[in-house]
Amino acid sequence: MITKEQKSVVIDANKTHENDTGSPEVQIAILSERISQLTAHLKQHPKDDHSRLGMYKMVGKRRRLLEYLAKKDIERYRAIIAKLGIRK
Repeated sequence: MITKEQKSVVIDANKTHENDTGSPEVQIAILSERISQLTAHLKQHPKDDHSRLGMYKMVGKRRRLLEYLAKKDIERYRAIIAKLGIRK
């Protein structure tokens, strides 16, 4: 689980303006942090299917947000995938 401090660091690193907490970039960054933590958890606990299902849902939500951002503003999309290293 992502702590409050970790979440605030991720928000500060990806916000687009001063009071930004809900832009697609911030949401994608938070989901990416949670997905990476769950991936590490699932490497230690490979039979934890409930957490795996939650991670799959997060991956799908992040993918939908990325698709939205690509349609809305391709430059912001390219910037966030380069910053987070999501696509290869």
